[in-house]
Amino acid sequence: IAALKEKVDTLVVIPNERLIAISTDKTTMLDAFKRADEVLVQGVAGITGLITTPGLINTDFADVKAVLANAGTALMGTGAASGDNRAVLAANAAINSPLLEASLEGARGIVVNITGPSDVGLFEVTNAMEIVRGVAHQDANIIHGLVIDDDVNDEVRVTVVAAGFERWDSAAQRTATRGDGRNTATAGTARPEPKGGRLKDLFGGTSDPLSGADDDDDLPSFLK
Repeated sequence: IAALKEKVDTLVVIPNERLIAISTDKTTMLDAFKRADEVLVQGVAGITGLITTPGLINTDFADVKAVLANAGTALMGTGAASGDNRAVLAANAAINSPLLEASLEGARGIVVNITGPSDVGLFEVTNAMEIVRGVAHQDANIIHGLVIDDDVNDEVRVTVVAAGFERWDSAAQRTATRGDGRNTATAGTARPEPKGGRLKDLFGGTSDPLSGADDDDDLPSFLK
């Protein structure tokens, strides 16, 4: 995972341990992993839907990129509900998914996809988005799209992908910082010190790089 994180803009991880939260003593291994796969499929479908599917509230690749480019670790949740308060219930299910590794609280970048039938109401969508905004950072960049799809019947589906978490960014910064507050040097960036403190110049003599610092007329041009 650490190696993969260096190569991607955003990394979504569902720990296998979280599968216990959605399982019973009758759940098979195949069913548990299938559930995790379903969440990933729904999440990816939600993001690609924002890009490729014309919506009532339309978004495109630039919108998604603005949130997920170089975002690091991300969390993904999905929810679906029907009947009264379906949009709010779906939004709550998405941000409280048992497969989430941690809370979405404090996310500074969020992509939300809401899919519902043609009778989905203005207040339904507004209230669902308020649920998501309630857990986001106060300055979060939140992009949401609304897709009308009567094939979902009475159901409203909400997919949330959140990134830009201060708690993880701070931990990464502490890892890359010395105790005195200075950034540690990356391997290969430090210039090695001359051995013995003396350099052989181009004319066969030797010179002390620390002596005569104020007068560099005798130094070769590449050392000035």
